Amino acid sequence: MIDVLLTHSYFLRFDPKEFEAMMPYPPLGTLYAASVARRRGYSVALFDSMLAEREADIAPMISFHQPRVVVIYDDDFNYLTKMCLTRMREAAFRMARISKDAGCIVIVHGSDPVDHIEKYIENGADFVICGEGERTLEELLDLLLREQGNPTTIPGLAFSAGGRVHRTPPRKAIRSLDELPFPAWDLVDVERYRKAWKSRHGYFSVNMVTTRGCPYHCNWCAKPLYGQAYNSRSVENVVSEMLYLRETVRPDHIWFCDDIFGLVPGWVEAFSREVIRRSAVIPFKCLARVDLLTKGSTIDELRRAGCSSVWVGAESGSQKILDAMEKGTTVEQIREAARRLRGAGIRTGFFLQYGYPGETRQDIELTLRMIQECRPDDIGISVSYPLPGTKFFDRVKEMLGDKHNWVDSRDLDLMIPGTFRPEFYRTLHRFTHKRLRLWQGIDQLRAVARRPWLLSPGAVRRIAAAAYHALTLPALRMRMNALARPDDKTRASSGAGPLLGAPPALRPSLN
Repeated sequence: MIDVLLTHSYFLRFDPKEFEAMMPYPPLGTLYAASVARRRGYSVALFDSMLAEREADIAPMISFHQPRVVVIYDDDFNYLTKMCLTRMREAAFRMARISKDAGCIVIVHGSDPVDHIEKYIENGADFVICGEGERTLEELLDLLLREQGNPTTIPGLAFSAGGRVHRTPPRKAIRSLDELPFPAWDLVDVERYRKAWKSRHGYFSVNMVTTRGCPYHCNWCAKPLYGQAYNSRSVENVVSEMLYLRETVRPDHIWFCDDIFGLVPGWVEAFSREVIRRSAVIPFKCLARVDLLTKGSTIDELRRAGCSSVWVGAESGSQKILDAMEKGTTVEQIREAARRLRGAGIRTGFFLQYGYPGETRQDIELTLRMIQECRPDDIGISVSYPLPGTKFFDRVKEMLGDKHNWVDSRDLDLMIPGTFRPEFYRTLHRFTHKRLRLWQGIDQLRAVARRPWLLSPGAVRRIAAAAYHALTLPALRMRMNALARPDDKTRASSGAGPLLGAPPALRPSLN
């Protein structure tokens, strides 16, 4: 018998797009919760949903461990969890009911439970942890397992009593993150993750986080857990964890999954020095803002520290759209950051967002032109997704229908009236990817023509893929034009029309 069985609601198998990509990361937030509970003196076990087959697989774990408490603690650092996918919500509900039927107390934590407290309580949760979860979890476990305290005095908690939901005052964020123990990696089936990565990608990547939160004000970005707080670990603490992982987990690569890596002035430079001083260099990727990357020697310091890839929230090639999003960056900064990253030999990824209110075909064409000019190595495309607690959601909530969340990450349903119909944006998603791969293949062909010794199996695959994309793009372009025809008052009044109906000066970006 153990005190606590921890799990989370993200099942890779239930997300076809991500299952195909097969880049699984352990539930970092859940592992932090496990290490904190263990430090408090509680015995813990983990049911890792990431690689599980189905929700019912938790039942044998409950039968074997006989936990007094089951904690469905979602990974706050996984952007897929932050998307509040309905398939994963259903998984959380089912695991909660299975746990309740087994006689366990059920605690849930995550972005979606905070937005839908009543639904989670109706489906088996006894308590919902709101906001940053570790300290609330500690105090709640003391109440449940040691009969210490009262739920009404625990900040950051919601529960049902007397037929209604009670919510206690919010808990302040942890400022000194170095006080937290390292995540409980010993609970993870590391070899299963290693096999998944190695067999598909030839290397093994694990996840870390150096900060919590984001102080910026992008009006579509939900912050139900940390609000506007931003707190950072010391470089010494971060590098110590890197060395710990190298000795125990033996990764080939690290993904720093911070919302913004190295925001604190001087942090990246100090991190680079500490990594080199302690011989802790491990190739890594991170997420950063373009306006921060273009300051001083940040990119050079990232390269020296081992950075191999940086993803940025480019979002759009239209300054009008960036300003409407309150992004606080410029298209020129995106171009400059991409240029500097390429010059430093660091791969670049762009997060892009289509369908923001007011976006026209001209704005889309500006985004396509930006991609063509910047040539990122990879792109991730979404459509504007209104989440509760954002200014964007407040503006459009009256336009939402019955559907408020995507089913899985490939959904791409524009859930508000847009310039174009939802199927247009799904087609635009494929079109953008194909155009980038075509441009990359052409670049590869030119490079090989100049230096034939660069011809490799990978180069041949990229060139062949470009040929395929060149053949299939015309049909996709025709479908986009058909879908882009104005067919209601919203589209007619927006100035929308066939995507390729742009003035000749803009047309080369699509040909």
